[in-house]
Amino acid sequence: MLIIPVKEGENIDRALKRFKRKFDRTGTMRQLRSRKQFSKPSVIRRAQMQKAQYIQHLRDLEEI
Repeated sequence: MLIIPVKEGENIDRALKRFKRKFDRTGTMRQLRSRKQFSKPSVIRRAQMQKAQYIQHLRDLEEI
């Protein structure tokens, strides 16, 4: 459960912005969306490998 202390006299928009940022960083929505449907472990591993290859490719291009 996320707890966002709101200081006295603080604008509610600012507190809401802090809540949204904290909520996004926890990854709750990503986790909920991934649990909506079953993914085979091999598919998950393949996606992780493809992401790692893509990031490595970007890093290689940056070095050149």
